[in-house]
Amino acid sequence: MPLPDTARPSSAKILGVFALIAAAQFLSASAHAVDEIQVYNAEIAPVHTFTLQQHFNYVWKGSTTPDFDGGIASNHTLNGTPELAYGVTDWYEIGLYAPFTVDTTGTFIPGGIKLRHLFVSPHAEERNLFYGLNIELSYQTPRFSQSPFGLELRPILGVRDKGWEFIVNPIIDASFGADGAAEFAPAVRLARSVARDVMIGAEYYGNLGPIGNFSTADTPPQQQHTLFGVIDFQAFGFDIDSGIGFGLTNASDAIVAKLIIDRAF
Repeated sequence: MPLPDTARPSSAKILGVFALIAAAQFLSASAHAVDEIQVYNAEIAPVHTFTLQQHFNYVWKGSTTPDFDGGIASNHTLNGTPELAYGVTDWYEIGLYAPFTVDTTGTFIPGGIKLRHLFVSPHAEERNLFYGLNIELSYQTPRFSQSPFGLELRPILGVRDKGWEFIVNPIIDASFGADGAAEFAPAVRLARSVARDVMIGAEYYGNLGPIGNFSTADTPPQQQHTLFGVIDFQAFGFDIDSGIGFGLTNASDAIVAKLIIDRAF
């Protein structure tokens, strides 16, 4: 049951919760992961309801050299994660997921585990202006990252009007340890409703490198910039998010296909 307006926390209280959790968890807590290619839209599971998402992406053409010794080269890998989420209130959702990769030899490689707290404006799908913050803690296996522990801070800012929606996720990814860093990895979505429960659009995903020391896209070609064409629709009670992405720099995977299947229960 939706909370009455008087029972809902004020914006100041919500921001206070954000700050307290971030401060408490930052020092105890991910590089931008290929298991989840998604722009968050501040929509969450209904109160006291579970949702299950399965993320997949396949790198048709990518790097044949790992980013670090012992890592995984992205070319021809199937990546993904199952994601179980629960709506605690109409403004708070908690989620748990376990990334994986299947490499070119067919070997299944577990990626660790992630726990996220998602705080949003209630009933974001009904709003013209919506916002939120995702706080995600992660443990990543040595094949996935040189820094085992990480933290993602993902603000969500969006506008929806006359069938259009524009969403920005200015993500900060922090990893901890000797090779740790805080990187800026923004994600942006522009989409339009073209039929009942069908949207088409474009999504951008980037990684500009360590905050305060952004690499350039030219020399050396370290920044990652990828542009996706996407289509979202509903079928047989499932929400489907699919798309094809093309890398815009040498550091980006050249061609990536993604698929997300979502169901509430």
